[in-house]
Amino acid sequence: MSLPIIVEIAAGSAAERAGLLLGDEIGSIDGETPTDVIRWQVLVDEKDPTLSVVRGGLELDVLVAKEAGEPLGAQVDASIFDRVRTCDNHCEFCFIYQLPKGMRRSLYLKDDDYRLSFLYGNFTTLTRFTEADLERVIGEGLSPLYVSIHATDPEVRARILKNPRGGYSLRWLRALLDFGIEVHGQVVVCPGINDGSVLDETLLGVLDRYPELSSLAVVPLGVSAYNTEGAMRPHTRAEAIEVLDTVSEWQGRFLEFLGRRLVFAADEYFLLAGREFPTSDTYGDFAMHEDGIGMARAFELEFFDNGANKIGPRSGFFQWVDGAPAEGYRASRMPSASNRSGELLFDSGSGTKHAVSVNIGPKRSAAVAILTGSYGAQVLEPLVSSLKQDNIRILEVENRFFGGNIKVTGLMVGEDINRVLSSEPHGDRYLIPDVCLNNGKFLDGLEVDELCRNVEVVPTDGASLRAAISKRESSNSLPQGIRL
Repeated sequence: MSLPIIVEIAAGSAAERAGLLLGDEIGSIDGETPTDVIRWQVLVDEKDPTLSVVRGGLELDVLVAKEAGEPLGAQVDASIFDRVRTCDNHCEFCFIYQLPKGMRRSLYLKDDDYRLSFLYGNFTTLTRFTEADLERVIGEGLSPLYVSIHATDPEVRARILKNPRGGYSLRWLRALLDFGIEVHGQVVVCPGINDGSVLDETLLGVLDRYPELSSLAVVPLGVSAYNTEGAMRPHTRAEAIEVLDTVSEWQGRFLEFLGRRLVFAADEYFLLAGREFPTSDTYGDFAMHEDGIGMARAFELEFFDNGANKIGPRSGFFQWVDGAPAEGYRASRMPSASNRSGELLFDSGSGTKHAVSVNIGPKRSAAVAILTGSYGAQVLEPLVSSLKQDNIRILEVENRFFGGNIKVTGLMVGEDINRVLSSEPHGDRYLIPDVCLNNGKFLDGLEVDELCRNVEVVPTDGASLRAAISKRESSNSLPQGIRL
């Protein structure tokens, strides 16, 4: 177990007033050693907590004078302080098994930890869930959680997970629902394994045994070029149509019996099938947005409504946990201390200097190219075309790094982006979504600064993309004396 280290202290906060410093290691809070940021938040939420601090090899106690519920104002370097609970399933479709060798070690970590489900929206199979975990989830109100179902038939589920506990671990799902925990489910559909009649039986099982589920996402498996499981293959168009028809039929049944649709098919199925996406009202509050459910419609809403309808964040959004940074889909994927474009300081006339981020490279009036994955290109093309501007184009990035049927934008890597950019002209503006980055790095380890063209990293939502495109016309909004 490692001690959490303070990496950020808010100005004027209780932590600053108490004399806590960057780099302080927190050994305990009121005598208890927290195992994760969730427990950290419970402890520091109390009135006047005493933190045992390791500083420069010395141990000292720091009394933090604060009211109950007042934020501590200190951010730590991790969300899990003890060991992440790893997954002992062996699902044939697991993408961890389909990664090439030589990537960052952390990418090969296969977790099945309910705490990461609560914090970041990771899916758990519940095969390692315990009575103690249930007690904690209920006692601390760790909701929502995200559960991989895949099949409700015990034998089929155990076979898919390649774990005998998979046949009875959904009893924990029933218990979570009984105690009022909000749960979102997922079914990864593998052709010839849990599609067809098995998918029908799974949806019937949900209606019969788990009708309190908040939502259920039906998503296709991803198959990379490194897949070694012969039974795992991408869906055909006909299979995608069949899945959509099944989901649509069951939406009608759920509406009839429960008054809500409950089950939704991933956007990818509509792209595979060549069908129009459902209307935005179909998705309600877009609860499974980050799982690719209604993402295209959400992006469209954001794109045309100037941010008035920004969707999310969902996972990675700490509604009451403020001890560590959110790292979900909508969180910034660039390090805060790094600025690709650099900063210029200008004097406003009051003697105070302000920082202004500027892009050292193409002019704002330059042509714009938006880099995206193959599926993203299909979604963005009609949106960009609607602007009727000839100098804005989509650059589709074929994913050769992973290969197979991997076409989502979030798995774009630097190697593939460089291949596309190398034949593109200097002087254009190149926009990339931050969803393909983690702390400024692509999955293949390349950093933004290592790309062969200057790029602008844009938050992955429609409003941010629209704003980035319109920047080409806003150079006169910069302080006097600064022009690009």
